[in-house]
Amino acid sequence: MNTTHAAHAPGPDRHHAVLLGIGDYRPRRIVTNEEICRTLDSSPEWIQRRSGIRTRCFAGPDETLAEMGATAAGKALADAGVAPAEVDQVLVATMSDIGAAGTGAAADGLAAEIGRRLGIPAPAWQLGAACAGFTVGLALAAASVTAGRARTCLVVGVERMSDILDPLDRSTAFLFSDGAGAALVGRGTEPGIGTVVWGTDPGLRETITVREEPEHGGPVIRMQGSSVFRWAVTHLPEVVREVLARSGVGPGDVQAFVPHQANLRIIEAVTESVRFPAGVAVARDIVDQGNTSAASIPLALNRMRTSGTLRQGDLAALVGFGAGLTYAGMVVRMP
Repeated sequence: MNTTHAAHAPGPDRHHAVLLGIGDYRPRRIVTNEEICRTLDSSPEWIQRRSGIRTRCFAGPDETLAEMGATAAGKALADAGVAPAEVDQVLVATMSDIGAAGTGAAADGLAAEIGRRLGIPAPAWQLGAACAGFTVGLALAAASVTAGRARTCLVVGVERMSDILDPLDRSTAFLFSDGAGAALVGRGTEPGIGTVVWGTDPGLRETITVREEPEHGGPVIRMQGSSVFRWAVTHLPEVVREVLARSGVGPGDVQAFVPHQANLRIIEAVTESVRFPAGVAVARDIVDQGNTSAASIPLALNRMRTSGTLRQGDLAALVGFGAGLTYAGMVVRMP
């Protein structure tokens, strides 16, 4: 990666930020398109043609946000060989933490609980950047490490999207699923997390919403799928090209492209538009995991690593996008 950017050229009191470890958690229950169609007015073939999804994971009652998040985070710590007491910050990205709504509980309660379960005494905060939450978290963690405000920062993306689904909604019922992924960011001798490219298109803030719907018993996600699709295939390629340029690499210089797992058609369209060479692996975790919002990128990234597709030192271009409409991306070097 290019080291000419300010974020990558630390002064005497600054440091390089790198990924130290990754972990994930996939719920036990596998839900097929056939099961979704028992309540949704659709067909398995239509769902797969529309989204690329064949199966997805739904969490059981015991697979809470805190449990899944702590499990994925614990794996990331073990992968890095770092003890909980050595963590200086915890950042948790989620859009499905609805348990404390209206109860007066602290907005960062989930982050604090994940830290408590792991025995981490560090401060913990929650991020609300929806499907871009994990990459936003990585950027914030890298900034803390680079500036010397933290030695290590744990970033967790965790979702129970099944809690906020309307099973009759043909725009969302078949798309979303549950899971968690985490990464530990720390100090390195060489650049390991590239300059972030991020932004928001406020004109599309209503394309994806989560609002209380008393008739459904709580918050429900709604999405204008065609508007999101048009934005993604039109604007995301340029975001990805800027992500690559800011790290001083081209489409053929990375070993993998890991976009938010929103829809297989979006992934294929953006991959073709950016012109990644055939040798660049493209994450398609969406096919059997579904769209896990803030958890989708770390889940996909860790699968590529554990399968041998990505190896230590390889470069991966990440880009998340979702409600807001918010996006964030960077190039990272695999631990």
